[in-house]
Amino acid sequence: MTVTLAVTWIANEGEAEAVAGLLGQMIPLSRAEPGCLQYDVHRDNDDPNRFFIFERYVDESALEEHGSSAHFQELVFGQAIPRLASRERRYLTAL
Repeated sequence: MTVTLAVTWIANEGEAEAVAGLLGQMIPLSRAEPGCLQYDVHRDNDDPNRFFIFERYVDESALEEHGSSAHFQELVFGQAIPRLASRERRYLTAL
């Protein structure tokens, strides 16, 4: 069964461009993962500090592999999360 995540990030003041750059690096790396079905990043038109990431993986194992990948560990945990005021992750199930 596929796994879907809806993720919202809010960057700290002054960090939005850095966060956008890191997400820009994550897009092709994540999409190249064998278990990734979709990885789309959006930026809020009214609030440039708010980002929305929509992710779909073939299964839970593929999601775990994404989270343990070198690029995720470096770009997300190492560089992006320290620049965030908040991070919300929602797991979704298709009907």
